[in-house]
Amino acid sequence: MDAANIDLKGFTEDFYWKVTGTHLADVLATIDYAVNEARTPEGEHVWVELTTLLIPGLNDDDAQLHAECTWIREHLGPDVPLHFSAFHPSYRMMDVPPTPHETLTRARAIALAEGLHYVYAGNVHDREVDTTYCPNPQCHAKLIERDWYRIIADRLSASSGGNGHCPQCGTAIAGRW
Repeated sequence: MDAANIDLKGFTEDFYWKVTGTHLADVLATIDYAVNEARTPEGEHVWVELTTLLIPGLNDDDAQLHAECTWIREHLGPDVPLHFSAFHPSYRMMDVPPTPHETLTRARAIALAEGLHYVYAGNVHDREVDTTYCPNPQCHAKLIERDWYRIIADRLSASSGGNGHCPQCGTAIAGRW
């Protein structure tokens, strides 16, 4: 396995037990192992990205978001990508409203303020919150521009001169290029 996307569904034991019937500590231990210990057959770290589906009123409060992002930064490092996805009512949660766009942008702002470098909002059309930016604060160039699941521009690929580095300032960009 070279890469994995792992759902981090919330950041309280109460949420995990009531909504999923599992325990937060077990999920965090698995994520910690996947990021810090798991290796490819060639001996490289497995590339891991995290996704949190923000469900209004259940896992979208500021305290949970700060705690989640702090844990990610302290245990996994600031370069593990975090995707906040919009919830859309379905199946057993038809009584829960869809995630407001403002919630996604607030969650992304919290994650960036907590020091995470690659934070995205998904299940919405919004290029700004779905674009990869250079993490160098003096640069902040747009590197991969996306709209929903469509790539608009890719400045990191070898064919565009990026080769995994920001073509504007030369900063190495975390990922598999």
